[in-house]
Amino acid sequence: MASPVTNAGSRAAIPRLDFGCVSVFLGEKNGKYPDGNQVIVSGSDTRAVFDTPLVANRIGPEFDRADMVILGHVHEDHLAGLHRLPQAKVHAPIADLAAAQSWEALGAAYGTREERLPQMLEKFQRDFFYVPRPDAIGYADGAKWDLGQVRVEAIHMPGHTAGHSVLLVESEGVAFLGDIDLGGFGPYYGDATSSLADFRRTLARVPEIVARVWVTFHHRAVYTDRERLLTDLAAYAAKLEEREKRLVELLAAGPKTLSDLVACRLLYPADYQELWVEDVEERTISQHLAELAAAGRVQVDETGLYRLG
Repeated sequence: MASPVTNAGSRAAIPRLDFGCVSVFLGEKNGKYPDGNQVIVSGSDTRAVFDTPLVANRIGPEFDRADMVILGHVHEDHLAGLHRLPQAKVHAPIADLAAAQSWEALGAAYGTREERLPQMLEKFQRDFFYVPRPDAIGYADGAKWDLGQVRVEAIHMPGHTAGHSVLLVESEGVAFLGDIDLGGFGPYYGDATSSLADFRRTLARVPEIVARVWVTFHHRAVYTDRERLLTDLAAYAAKLEEREKRLVELLAAGPKTLSDLVACRLLYPADYQELWVEDVEERTISQHLAELAAAGRVQVDETGLYRLG
């Protein structure tokens, strides 16, 4: 059951849901970007937090006294409360570890053009309180943490990033899905380390997770009904085919270069502007074009002009 939590210095109560030793604090608009939903797991020996969204800055002692941070993956909106926990041990997936440790590695993981990186860093420091954690420790698929009568397991489910992992609180049957967020935007795989093919495989594996509660970092927040989860998962996965269909329609209207297709926008509205938009569109579209070309549905000539096969 949800209950509001009001903390000193906060302007509004933070909705909270408890599932045994697991507490979920809901960010603004159910954790809509730039915010997220904060998971706190309290064992008898150790208090761990999964990721650190903006809402973490308003929770107070229950967050600030955490002993451990387990990052399901590394992106700016998942690091926004990390500055509050300088003494906590930070664990990150091995494939995302370098991105947690330095800005240079995080910038490379995004794949944003080098000339835009200084502006991105300034934005992330201002809007997400970004700090690197050179002391972060890497974890592998299947890693387990004993928090004292509570066990957490990492399940590697890449695609969003190379290291993206689901965190399962085994004793409570609570699965933190991270940025398999099941929102209307659909899957995001626009980083330099992202993979459309991996994301397809990950989405097929989600129903295999044995849990009774599923928590997303953005949008949907908490599921306790498996059928509703599976319905929303199917709609989320269908976005991949919708994007493919859109690309085919664009090419059916006439041959186009990658730059032409990027200008048409596959993901973002035409009026949405951010430093990373063009790079994300380019990497996303390129992955779909590669799949279509491998299937013989698209051809590209020596000038970089794509047309239907």
